[in-house]
Amino acid sequence: MRSLRTGLSLVSLLSGLALLVPATTASAADAPLRDLAAAKGKVIGTAVTGSKLTGTYGDLAAAQFNSLTPGNAMKWGSVEPTRGSYNWAEADQIVNFAEAHGQQVRGHTLVWHSQNPSWLTNGTWTAAQLGQLMNDHIALEVGRYKGRLAAWDVVNEPFNEDGTYRQSLWYNGLGTGYIAQALTAARAADPAAKLYINDYNVEGVNAKSTALYNLVKSLKEQGVPIDGVGLQAHLIVGQVPATLQQNIQRFADLGVDVAITELDIRMTLPSDSTKLAQQAADYKAVMSACVAVARCAGVTVWGFTDSDSWIPSTFPGQGAATPYDENYAPKPAYYAIAEALGGTTTPPPTGACTAAYSVTSQWDTGFTGQVKISCSGAALSSWKAGWTYGAGQRITQAWNATCTQSGTAVSCSNAAYNGTVPDGGSVTFGFNASWNGSNPVPAVTLE
Repeated sequence: MRSLRTGLSLVSLLSGLALLVPATTASAADAPLRDLAAAKGKVIGTAVTGSKLTGTYGDLAAAQFNSLTPGNAMKWGSVEPTRGSYNWAEADQIVNFAEAHGQQVRGHTLVWHSQNPSWLTNGTWTAAQLGQLMNDHIALEVGRYKGRLAAWDVVNEPFNEDGTYRQSLWYNGLGTGYIAQALTAARAADPAAKLYINDYNVEGVNAKSTALYNLVKSLKEQGVPIDGVGLQAHLIVGQVPATLQQNIQRFADLGVDVAITELDIRMTLPSDSTKLAQQAADYKAVMSACVAVARCAGVTVWGFTDSDSWIPSTFPGQGAATPYDENYAPKPAYYAIAEALGGTTTPPPTGACTAAYSVTSQWDTGFTGQVKISCSGAALSSWKAGWTYGAGQRITQAWNATCTQSGTAVSCSNAAYNGTVPDGGSVTFGFNASWNGSNPVPAVTLE
């Protein structure tokens, strides 16, 4: 975020204001990520929130990714909050969106220790009852989407950090056999879907990943249906495991696919150019490790924009973990992913899009202002600009934009029909405002 102070003339243009470049698929890279990934035989996916699949968020999710994972919509607590009462609305919405945009869907997740409905976790079940509940749930959910989903995270997070089995409803009630039982039930419900076990902190070679390795090896030897291993990859800037590619390869050597399923790389806030550069190098390292192993199916980021990331609420003081910022501007991480997929990226030049503020007319108690947003060497699919008034001015009306004012701070974002600024083109928005006594030109802050 930068501030530029203007001259003293009320009608002088506030030019040269660098506007954040929200998502532009045309100028972000020579080809969308999904096309680059497809050329490598890989998946590039993102977790999504169904209610947000409109506007710029929906446009980017469709244009850049060839796979979608419901962030929460398919978890047991979401689909059956009350026993026998189901809510498939968001899950259906995501699957329908994906099919409409030529994308596959990764189902997430069937059997997990978390986000289960209270009626299940608070119940008192015999082993037979619990096993039947699990079988019925898998048959219902996987069966609902039979033939429509590419893969399922069937069992999620079965291990502790030291490689022992996690104490959970499933382990405590059914023993280690719940894993094979869940996989077998999923195969029966949809023979075509790839079946995965998914866990975190298993990206490098360590006690936890070795326990997962031994489990998969044992399941394969027993003839239990298991097609893949999901490495979640919730990472920290500068801490990509040195053994990541080696670990991917050892699982692949067992005869299963490997997927990076929930990639984000968080940092201590605020972000800066040094942290963003390291984050880009880390994203490239993860993507490159997958590209290097034939049986690595691909990489899914856990939300593509910082505005849809779980990190800030879970790790206070940390964030900026995804490839796009909160305004849908591609970060260095985006370009790093593209490069790892063999793309030639052309980041928009600094200052390619600018905003110019002018006062077009003024009278005793009010004035009319205008902001012109222009691009040369880049294009915008949406924009946001803001400033702070210094003498009590108040915006009373705006057109071609949605403007809000809180105290002295003004924030304006594009109207739905006025968001696209083509390379070499411009858009304008205007407003009326009141003033009393003086009307100094504000310092302009770009958000």
